[in-house]
Amino acid sequence: MIRPLAEALRLQREAAELEFDWRHLDELWDKLAEEVGELQQAAGESQDRREDELGDLLFMAVNLARHLGVDAERALARANAKFERRFGHVCKHLAQLPPPGDPRRLDEMERYWQEAKQAERAKR
Repeated sequence: MIRPLAEALRLQREAAELEFDWRHLDELWDKLAEEVGELQQAAGESQDRREDELGDLLFMAVNLARHLGVDAERALARANAKFERRFGHVCKHLAQLPPPGDPRRLDEMERYWQEAKQAERAKR
């Protein structure tokens, strides 16, 4: 069984070979925004509708990645690793956070998240 991101890429490449493809990158950005809007509209609807719209958005993201020359699977793996690093930094500071249920807790977690993000950028 082919992984869904890889299958999306295969389908898009197959369509592109027959010239069923986006001509300009601007068109892809517009379509991506359209798909985000459709998902927002579907947020209060059925599970099937939300799944369909999220699937369309993911499919479009893979298509955009293809046009940008980015490996979508690798990009997602890198995003996962980045989240783990940053969230790990947040978790190291759990003892300093307000207790669960305190409305300040999320703001403090975000502060540690941004701290980790800035530290990563400083290393580049």
